[in-house]
Amino acid sequence: MRQPAFSFRTAQAIRFGRGTAPEATGWAASRARRVLLVHGADPGRAAWLHEALATEGIAVAGFSCPKEPDTALIEAGVATARDHRAQAVLSLGGGAVIDAGKAIAALAPAPRPMTDHLEVVGEGLPLEAAPLPFAALPTTAGTGAEVTRNAVILVPEHRRKVSLRDDRMLPDLALVDPALTEGLPRGVTLAGGLDAVTQVIEPFVSVRANRMTDALCRDAIPLGLSALRRLMEGEDPAARDDLAWVSLCGGMALANAGLGAVHGLAGVIGGMAPAAPHGAVCGALLPHVLAVNTARAKGEAAARLGAVADWIGAAFGTSAGFAFAALADWSDAQGLPRLQAMGVRHDALAEIAEASGGSSSMKGNPVVLSQADLAGVLEKAFRDRG
Repeated sequence: MRQPAFSFRTAQAIRFGRGTAPEATGWAASRARRVLLVHGADPGRAAWLHEALATEGIAVAGFSCPKEPDTALIEAGVATARDHRAQAVLSLGGGAVIDAGKAIAALAPAPRPMTDHLEVVGEGLPLEAAPLPFAALPTTAGTGAEVTRNAVILVPEHRRKVSLRDDRMLPDLALVDPALTEGLPRGVTLAGGLDAVTQVIEPFVSVRANRMTDALCRDAIPLGLSALRRLMEGEDPAARDDLAWVSLCGGMALANAGLGAVHGLAGVIGGMAPAAPHGAVCGALLPHVLAVNTARAKGEAAARLGAVADWIGAAFGTSAGFAFAALADWSDAQGLPRLQAMGVRHDALAEIAEASGGSSSMKGNPVVLSQADLAGVLEKAFRDRG
């Protein structure tokens, strides 16, 4: 079969492995004397990096991202970066913290307001100025944001999560040190891990899949399922390493092959129920999206979805025909909340299904799903069983 031409973009440099995190200091010192350090709610977790940068004579300003970023938080971060005259930005944290840093680095030099550059609710214009140098150090395994070219931002007045996107937003350095993910709460590991698995499955079955993204996803799908199962049984450094690798693969794959209906729906849900954790939403939707895609798919799409069913079935000791139900049952048994428990209202499901049709993620889905198909997925993911 003749293979179509494709392009592939990722972070300028990737360093993966235990003990790589301290390399952020040397990277920053070679590029800047004034740095903005974006971290989570507890600045103490970033104290080691703040102190290491200061020891190198770098003037450091900290900025906290305690939740998934919205427009007000990003505007505050941009103001902090400009007031500090930051020459580079580092993010140490989960996907929300990395997205916040990525957006701040992109918008601090930008002459236009943020809304001019936002997709869906804005004009989606490309950046007119190059972003500040940016390095990402993920402390969770799930989003792969350290190697993507967009930042997801909540726009409260539109009740939507949308992307700020530009090829130049790809980080200059991704430092993936799995040791930073150790000791995460079980629920965070579960939600992040299901997001990581989703983000190697959706690019694999995407209409934009290519040989490079296939190479990333084929091994990562079964590896991610195995690692997540092991981590639900107890702390396991080797499984942490594997899940961090799967998350990295997912970020590279989705940045080049896109996603699908899971993320198309999840983006809308995140805008309507901002407290709903993104990874948990993806985990609740994944088995049901796979089932409806499989029921509608033909040809190459059906073959790829069949391979996914085989991998999931093998992970849970069942046949491909029962694989998606087994994944849903296992997730429930591990305590994954369903949409109702995450604050999604039943009377909003039809609106979510309709709004998701305009999502950029939906364009990668292997089949065209009707609004009724999407509403059916939401209904199945909504209520706790029993």
